[in-house]
Amino acid sequence: MSGTSSPEAVKKLLENMQSDLRALSLECKKKFPPVKEAAESGIIKVKTIAARNTEILAALKENSSEVVQPFLMGCGTKEPKITQLCLAAIQRLMSHEVVSETAAGNIINMLWQLMENSLEELKLLQTVLVLLTTNTVVHDEALSKAIVLCFRLHFTKDNITNNTAAATVRQVVTVVFERMVAEDERHRDIIEQPVLVQGNSNRRSVSTLKPCAKDAYMLFQDLCQLVNADAPYWLVGMTEMTRTFGLELLESVLNDFPQVFLQHQEFSFLLKERVCPLVIKLFSPNIKFRQGSSTSSSPAPVEKPYFPICMRLLRVVSVLIKQFYSLLVTECEIFLSLLVKFLDADKPQWLRAVAVESIHRFCVQPQLLRSFCQSYDMKQHSTKVFRDIVNALGSFIQSLFLVPPTGNPATSNQAGNNNLGGSVSAPANSGMVGIGGGVTLLPAFEYRGTWIPILTITVQGSAKATYLEMLDKVEPPTIPEGYAMSVAFHCLLDLVRGITSMIEGELGEVETECQTTTEEASSPTQSTEQQDLQSTSDQMDKEIVSRAVWEEMVNACWCGLLAALSLLLDASTDEAATENILKAELTMAALCGRLGLVTSRDAFITAICKAYSVQGQSVMMISPSSESHQQVVAVGQPLAVQPQGTVMLTSKNIQCMRTLLNLAHCHGAVLGTSWQLVLATLQHLVWILGLKPSSGGALKPGRAVEGPSTVLTTAVMTDLPVISNILSRLFESSQYLDDVSLHHLINALCSLSLEAMDMAYGNNKEPSLFAVAKLLETGLVNMHRIEILWRPLTGHLLEVCQHPNSRMREWGAEALTSLIKAGLTFNHDPPLSQNQRLQLLLLNPLKEMSNINHPDIRLKQLECVLQILQSQGDSLGPGWPLVLGVMGAIRNDQGESLIRTAFQCLQLVVTDFLPTMPCTCLQIVVDVAGSFGLHNQELNISLTSIGLLWNISDYFFQRGETIEKELNKEEAAQQKQAEEKGVVLNRPFHPAPPFDCLWLCLYAKLGELCVDPRPAVRKSAGQTLFSTIGAHGTLLQHSTWHTVIWKVLFHLLDRVRESSTTADKEKIESGGGNILIHHSRDTAEKQWAETWVLTLAGVARIFNTRRYLLQPLGDFSRAWDVLLDHIQSAALSKNNEVSLAALKSFQEILQIVSPVRDSDKPETPPVVNVPVPVLIGPISGMSRPFVRTDSIGERLGRYSSSEPPIVTDELEDLNLWWAAWNTWYRIGSESTKPPITFDKLTFIPSQPFLTALIQIFPALYQHIKTGFNMDDLQKLGVILHSAISVPISSDASPFILPSYTEAVLTSLQEAVLTALDVLQKAICVGPENMQIMYPAIFDQLLAFVEFSCKPPQYGQLETKHIANAKYNQAEWVALNYVPFAERSLEVVVDLYQKTACHKAVVNEKVLQNIIKTLRVPLSLKYSCPSESTWKLAVSSLLRVLSIGLPVARQHASSGKFDSMWPELANTFEDFLFTKSIPPDNLSIQEFQRNENIDVEVVQLISNEILPYANFIPKEFVGQIMTMLNKGSIHSQSSSFTEAEIDIRLREEFSKMCFETLLQFSFSNKVTTPQEGYISRMALSVLLKRSQDVLHRYIEDERLSGKCPLPRQQVTEIIFVLKAVSTLIDSLKKTQPENVDGNTWAQVIALYPTLVECITCSSSEVCSALKEALVPFKDFMQPPASRVQNGES
Repeated sequence: MSGTSSPEAVKKLLENMQSDLRALSLECKKKFPPVKEAAESGIIKVKTIAARNTEILAALKENSSEVVQPFLMGCGTKEPKITQLCLAAIQRLMSHEVVSETAAGNIINMLWQLMENSLEELKLLQTVLVLLTTNTVVHDEALSKAIVLCFRLHFTKDNITNNTAAATVRQVVTVVFERMVAEDERHRDIIEQPVLVQGNSNRRSVSTLKPCAKDAYMLFQDLCQLVNADAPYWLVGMTEMTRTFGLELLESVLNDFPQVFLQHQEFSFLLKERVCPLVIKLFSPNIKFRQGSSTSSSPAPVEKPYFPICMRLLRVVSVLIKQFYSLLVTECEIFLSLLVKFLDADKPQWLRAVAVESIHRFCVQPQLLRSFCQSYDMKQHSTKVFRDIVNALGSFIQSLFLVPPTGNPATSNQAGNNNLGGSVSAPANSGMVGIGGGVTLLPAFEYRGTWIPILTITVQGSAKATYLEMLDKVEPPTIPEGYAMSVAFHCLLDLVRGITSMIEGELGEVETECQTTTEEASSPTQSTEQQDLQSTSDQMDKEIVSRAVWEEMVNACWCGLLAALSLLLDASTDEAATENILKAELTMAALCGRLGLVTSRDAFITAICKAYSVQGQSVMMISPSSESHQQVVAVGQPLAVQPQGTVMLTSKNIQCMRTLLNLAHCHGAVLGTSWQLVLATLQHLVWILGLKPSSGGALKPGRAVEGPSTVLTTAVMTDLPVISNILSRLFESSQYLDDVSLHHLINALCSLSLEAMDMAYGNNKEPSLFAVAKLLETGLVNMHRIEILWRPLTGHLLEVCQHPNSRMREWGAEALTSLIKAGLTFNHDPPLSQNQRLQLLLLNPLKEMSNINHPDIRLKQLECVLQILQSQGDSLGPGWPLVLGVMGAIRNDQGESLIRTAFQCLQLVVTDFLPTMPCTCLQIVVDVAGSFGLHNQELNISLTSIGLLWNISDYFFQRGETIEKELNKEEAAQQKQAEEKGVVLNRPFHPAPPFDCLWLCLYAKLGELCVDPRPAVRKSAGQTLFSTIGAHGTLLQHSTWHTVIWKVLFHLLDRVRESSTTADKEKIESGGGNILIHHSRDTAEKQWAETWVLTLAGVARIFNTRRYLLQPLGDFSRAWDVLLDHIQSAALSKNNEVSLAALKSFQEILQIVSPVRDSDKPETPPVVNVPVPVLIGPISGMSRPFVRTDSIGERLGRYSSSEPPIVTDELEDLNLWWAAWNTWYRIGSESTKPPITFDKLTFIPSQPFLTALIQIFPALYQHIKTGFNMDDLQKLGVILHSAISVPISSDASPFILPSYTEAVLTSLQEAVLTALDVLQKAICVGPENMQIMYPAIFDQLLAFVEFSCKPPQYGQLETKHIANAKYNQAEWVALNYVPFAERSLEVVVDLYQKTACHKAVVNEKVLQNIIKTLRVPLSLKYSCPSESTWKLAVSSLLRVLSIGLPVARQHASSGKFDSMWPELANTFEDFLFTKSIPPDNLSIQEFQRNENIDVEVVQLISNEILPYANFIPKEFVGQIMTMLNKGSIHSQSSSFTEAEIDIRLREEFSKMCFETLLQFSFSNKVTTPQEGYISRMALSVLLKRSQDVLHRYIEDERLSGKCPLPRQQVTEIIFVLKAVSTLIDSLKKTQPENVDGNTWAQVIALYPTLVECITCSSSEVCSALKEALVPFKDFMQPPASRVQNGES
């Protein structure tokens, strides 16, 4: 107590004491002088002590009697004020512990006096308490006196005093015992020899006890005396005492200080000898009393049980049993039997309630219950106390339901006033509170009309009693309805909870001990084995004993418990209560299971299931009117084949369900055969609640079950996720079951599932999927030991997958695929990669699913494959064939979504997994990809699959070497196996090496796709096939190419040709959906045409690029012929696209360069461009050289490696070219031959086709020119001519001809001319014998020239001139041949310039032919289709003649040109004096230009012909003269009309003719008189005409007066005047002897007429006249001397 001994505290104490003494002396100054004196001397005393001593407190204690004395005297005054002051002072001293024993005695005596005088009672109690609690100086008599003082104060009249005293007594009693405990603590270390207490009857002989212990002993002994109404031995001076208070004190001592009684035999003795008999004696009225028996009938009146005592007795009993059971075994048996009796129905309600409360106190102490069981139930002839307690509780509960509570007058009135939580204000039978509004249910039990509320009485596991605590009540209290029931209910729950947790705890310990011992045993140490064995056997014994106790406890209680709990469960209307009951049943079931007590286990499980009531499918068939307070939470159809009515589920059913779940979840290992029952029940609930399986087999709230009757309240809806969660956890926990338990579970599920399948047959109602979902869940969590359950599990699920009910099988498939996926992803030990057997075992069911035809199952299967690929693809290994087989098993008729999913899988395989799969599976991949291409459900898939084939081929190419190695290795192994078995190894394309076979399979697949009915697929496949062969063909062995050509390519060509020729010509309206089809593809035939084009082009390209590989194959020429045949049939097909493409292919294969010979440079024909080869060095060490380009470079690459160059036979090469020429000729002649009849559908080859055809010739000719003869030239000519003649359709013409006005050649025309050009160039440099072909070429060209005026006819076809064609009508249009003819003409002229002197040209009358041809346009002149034509014809004629005439003169004698002259004369005649009229719109300039052309022709005559007249036939010269004459006087006709007024006269031309004529007439060259005559006659005619014209003009002029004359007349007169002046000029130049005198006379005779014209008014005429008159001056000579006669 440092607080009271510190210097400050001491100082303060001294001050306080002094002030107290001063106050005392002041108070007592007047009335009590002795006291005053004592106080003053006390002050001095205190001061002295303080001054003299260092240990002031000790000194004070020594002198305490004196120090206290003044205060005691003060108390003696009995003056309240003084007394209070003194008591306060004394208390202060006590609290500082400065009171000695003597002083304490004095103080107690003083207090006793005050007590007897009833003064300051509360202060007294306070002082006693301070005295006894602050120190231990008060002992023995003084202590007893102090205690008695308190007891006495307890029984005063004053209530406050009484209560305070009671509290003080309790505290003082406690203090006494606490002192004893403290004393024991102090002496604990000193080990005493226990003195055996003899059977000592002298109760006061307690010599062995220490002081504090003795006090305690005496006190306890007297308490027993007092309760028994005997005089006390030690507490002298007691006047009165109540039993109740005594019992309370006894109970508190027993409860608070049990160790005192257990450690000291003296006290134990008191218990046995005094307490127990006392209790039994006091109990007697309760035992004898029967409620309701009439008191009058019994002779001796029975003492009525008195509540306060009875209740306190029970409390004491509780403490005795709880604390001293081991000391008082027999006594406890009696007490317990009594308690059980108190529960009888004929005891008062309060008594039963208090008894139940007491029993509840034991129920929460399982160890105590265990002791009961061991001490009584297991002993041979003992009462079965434990069993009785349980059964008694059961009967008690039953009795409460059967007998309505009586003897309880205040059921409804006062119930509201008690202080228990569950107040009930409604009548006993109704469970509703509040009427009208919301109805709330009170928690209650209801059974057969008896309604008992459940009150909240205690926290679980603690026995907090209500009535055992009512220490202030004298009258028996009113027990509210349901109280006893509630307590009994809790007794049961706590009992179960206690027993099970205790036994399970001990079981657990035993199990762990067993484990540790076995572990120890398994690692034996030296010399300890013996001990181990010993300890093990000890343990075994211990366990056997414990197990016996456990089994006995369970066997003793389970029947009673089950009966009581079932009854309560049935009656319970409260969720919490139900929960607790179910939990109790559950824990009991589990415990029985663990202890292997099958009967009791099944009994409890059945009880739970019964409560859920699945039997007979009659789950709570409640009619709506039934008055049930159970809340119906769900209504559904029962799970039966023919559901009758509906099933209502109450919340209680749901709780039972939860309990079952818990049971199965936590205790599955001990369920064994009960699984069937549990699962069937759960399935039913799941069914009614409409839980549906979701992924992984967990059940989730689904949409309502089919059927209108399913109703779920919101309460359940919120619970559903929880239930489903527990369900899942239940099956998750199956992973902890041992193999046997697991098989129990699987078997139970399979048989449930079979039942569900049977029920689902024949209807499409929702099936129960519970079992399937749970099989899945169980499989998933037991992956680590999947092998032991895989076969039964998947076998059953595969059956489910075939079920006709779609929902059922869907879930079968879901379960199966989830298991397979999980199995593959699970981390097995050893891993799957090392355990192929397990991997195949896991994958096998996936393959089995392919035998099921339901598309939904297949979809699931494929989705599973997709997910397996995504997660496990790189580790499938030997599982690949299985997985690929699943994709490949999809048939065309199985619907789009299936195919799409399967295809997704395949795409994944090709993009990601080719490198990880064994190479032997690659062929399967190719087959599967090919099969998807052929599926016709979804075009995109087919197209993409072709893309995949391309990717696969790319992969083969990149990984060629590795794949080849692996395949060869595999092949060798298979070969060996086959030899051992003696069978032939069979695979497609066998003789080829395996890697090539892989390629061939790929090609063959693509080949099949190339003839697919869908055009897009064909196109794509074709492109891919040829690209693949093109890009990767180099990898093939040389010999394999043979197969490629004959088995793949030609086979494909045949099929395509056949399909194309038989394709339908019907128009296809649209391409599926609303896709419009272009008109060029709107029939099957047109679509096939595209395929044919593609295929042919592809094959041709391969022949072209790979010829160096193909030629050495041996049958190349045969292949060549076949290819040409294909080209021919395509070219002759009646389809522009195909035919044109065929020619393109033809061109391609003709551009093949012959293989390089040794070190020669490649010979390149002029047309072919050879790409510059790119070599990647000679590649050594590889089986096949890889070269970058498909050109010569590639071949050079080959030759630069080890292979010897291939020398082709020249002859064979020529044969190939001639074969090509023959094909070309057949195509040309067939395609250009005009059809016999024409109708709308007649096929006429297109311009591009013809162009291409003709363009082939030059290239082809390069190779065959050595053998090309006239026959061939003839053939060529026919084709060229026919080709040129082909018309075009009007709708194509705008594309072929830019516009009519431009003179442009079409490409076809260009090609024709090029062909001829190539020929003539070749002839030019060729040998002599080739030059005989010149005339033929001229013929050909001249034929073309004629087209300018006379377009060729194409058979009987009527063509329109292009200018008149209407583009929108299907008409045939003749081309504009003018430019072509003109170009041909130019070629002719050029060629003739080069070849005019060639023998063949001379002999074959080429010049004559040219002239004859030109005569046509020249004679037409203005009537020509194009003006340019005749102009060109003129210029050409002039050029040709300028070269040809000298040649003709040279050969004049041979007569080879005789026939040419007349032709020429006629040509001149026709041209110069054409019958065609010039067009109206011809301008003057134009006219003059044209006139100049005429003039040029006359000039040619005057320069080239007339001078050489003696080499030229006379007739010809005569014709020329006549013509000139005609030209010179060419003038307008004598009679002309208005319409002809505008005809122009060709003045220059006339003048030129005239001059030429004159020149020729007066030249000295005139050889024959005839010629002279012609010219003279011509002159005279001319002069006469002039005279006439002049006369008429003069006449007309005179008549016309002022009016001008018509223009043409003026022109004519001008012309005449000009002619006259020209004539005079000519005559002057000529030698005089050549001019006839007559002529002069005629000229001079004109003079007078000319003079007459002078009067004319036209200025033009005047100027012309002037010119005409001037020359006459030469005739003006002076007259001769001799005069002539007359005017001759």
